[in-house]
Amino acid sequence: MKYKTKEKLISVGLLSPTIIGLGIFVYGFIWRTIRISTIDWNNITNMLRGIENFVGLDNFRNIFTSTRFITGLWNNIFFLIFFIIGSLTIGITLSVFLNDKPKGHFIFQNIYLFPMAISFVVTGTVWRWIFAPGTEDFPRGINLLLTNIGLENLRWGWFTSTEGIGLFNVALIAVIVAAIWQFSGYTMAMWLAGLRGIPEQLIEAARIDGASKWQIFSKILFPMQKAITLSAVILLAHIALKAFDLVYVMTGSGPRNVTDIPAVFMFETTFRSNRYSDGAAIALVLLVLVGVLIIPYLVHSFREDS
Repeated sequence: MKYKTKEKLISVGLLSPTIIGLGIFVYGFIWRTIRISTIDWNNITNMLRGIENFVGLDNFRNIFTSTRFITGLWNNIFFLIFFIIGSLTIGITLSVFLNDKPKGHFIFQNIYLFPMAISFVVTGTVWRWIFAPGTEDFPRGINLLLTNIGLENLRWGWFTSTEGIGLFNVALIAVIVAAIWQFSGYTMAMWLAGLRGIPEQLIEAARIDGASKWQIFSKILFPMQKAITLSAVILLAHIALKAFDLVYVMTGSGPRNVTDIPAVFMFETTFRSNRYSDGAAIALVLLVLVGVLIIPYLVHSFREDS
């Protein structure tokens, strides 16, 4: 009994700094953000003087009646959907290709995973140059390549374009491509790890029975990889909702806010306009959206484990 008590005390002692840190720097700051979102700190005078006039949900009404916030929310939804679909499609395709262990597969595996080692700031800087439209007489990036190969009619403004298809701003395509380039390799690694755990005898038996490659994938590989696919979707959705550095470095909010997202709006509202309460309200909306995605997944995982 004494040994078990000593073990518990050691465990509590080792975990207490982390628990205290989480309590202060995560949950404490979340509570402070909630507090700021309910007071009138939308001018620098009130903030500096510490005047905390309670306004309830007025700050949330402010952001939900803002055209820019609604535009950014739609942009974030479209970014999330196409980012997840693109990353999964490319990642799964690459993993299936590499699972057959073609010649030089280790080299290709590292090449495909390499973008994950790069920060979103670097990715945004590089892809901003690639998609830079330049001018009609002095094109840059892809537009320069199209001009050099005689396809100048295909040039367009990329992330500076203000065209739209319904609620979808086509300028988002450049940002989505950059994000997919960075994270499709990560999806590939997750799927490849799962594929390597599937018994080869199972695949071989299916081949002997005359199953095609598509049937093996759709009837065996994909169903057995559902948990990994769900984990990838949750992770990618979490990244998409919190996206800031890639969009901010690559395009900012763009002309007419065509590439704006709530995270960029929150930053500019808080630190450029000094509307701290509105910024806190935007942050809480993003927190709720992330929670809506992650909490059901965590509950489902907990139930499966228990």
